Amino acid sequence: MLTKSSLLVLAMMLAACKPADTPDEAVSEPQDPNVVELSPLLQSQVKLAPAGKADIREVLRVPGSIQVDDQRVARIGASVTGRITDINVILGQDVKQGEVLATLNSTELAQNQLLYIKASQQIALQTKAVERARQLLEADVIGAAELQRREAELSAAKADLYTAKEQLQVLGMSEKSIAQIASSGQLRSYSNVDARLSGTVISRKVNLGQVVQPAEELFIVADLSRVWAVAEVPEQQVELVQEGEDVEIEIPALSNRKFTGKLIFVGDVVNPLTRTVTVRTDLENKDEAIKPDMLVSMLVQSKPTAQLAVPRRAVVRENDKDYVYVEIAPNKFRLREVELGNEYNEMAAVVSGLEEGETIIIEGAFHVNNERKRKELE
Repeated sequence: MLTKSSLLVLAMMLAACKPADTPDEAVSEPQDPNVVELSPLLQSQVKLAPAGKADIREVLRVPGSIQVDDQRVARIGASVTGRITDINVILGQDVKQGEVLATLNSTELAQNQLLYIKASQQIALQTKAVERARQLLEADVIGAAELQRREAELSAAKADLYTAKEQLQVLGMSEKSIAQIASSGQLRSYSNVDARLSGTVISRKVNLGQVVQPAEELFIVADLSRVWAVAEVPEQQVELVQEGEDVEIEIPALSNRKFTGKLIFVGDVVNPLTRTVTVRTDLENKDEAIKPDMLVSMLVQSKPTAQLAVPRRAVVRENDKDYVYVEIAPNKFRLREVELGNEYNEMAAVVSGLEEGETIIIEGAFHVNNERKRKELE
């Protein structure tokens, strides 16, 4: 006969042997909220592909400034020493090629004109002397040696005239002006400073009464219909840029207005002070809104490099983070956070969070993410 204590022990043993849960009482294991199993409808809306590499270009932002095109600028000075008597232009004025910018009075020019006039007159005298000598030789009054001497003097006079004319041309006189001096015999001691090209006067360094030398720069005239944007690229990034690449120029002074162009020059040397390399592009500036020395930001596209990348449409953006759906089993996908880098041609480089070859959803990620959110609300 069992006692009460024996019955109690037996009951406890039976309880220990009983399963924790009957089939009706079993608690289902909680599902991962980031895992989605695709329904037949979703399967028809998505497209899968293994993660792989794509050509990605980096955009380099470097500071720079606007400069005049060296092939469209003229630094103009006087061709002769003299004193400025007239100035016909002001800073910022548009001028045409050949237009007179200033006039100066030059004693040096007058002296060289006098030499030319004397050489021209000497030609006339020596020519007559040779003609007389020929007549006298025919009359047997003088010998052939005398004729040869006078012909030699004529040749020397012609050489002097040629030298005097060349010097006047060096001093800035035209053929027409030189011919007028020869015909009139009058000196013209005034010399013009002319524009060498059509453009805008962007510098004026002369005043009335100033004595100037040929080595001095009096005016700078620039054609501003096209200008240069020049920037400095750090030497560590120079290998990423090459001539011919597309660039964008942002100009803060013009409300960050953007201009497009191509990289036309990459320097061959590194600036030892700044450790940078000069690059530049040329910009169309028909309305001349872009002014020399304006500050700019140059956005340069680097050379393409192969990097692990995903299509931009495969990325789900939530809470300022980026995610992609990675296949973990047939028709099952997990939402995984990834760190993205530069974007190019609708592809985003993957810095971390994904391995090459993993299968991801490249189309329809939006629909899959909506399904995941819907299940979270159930």
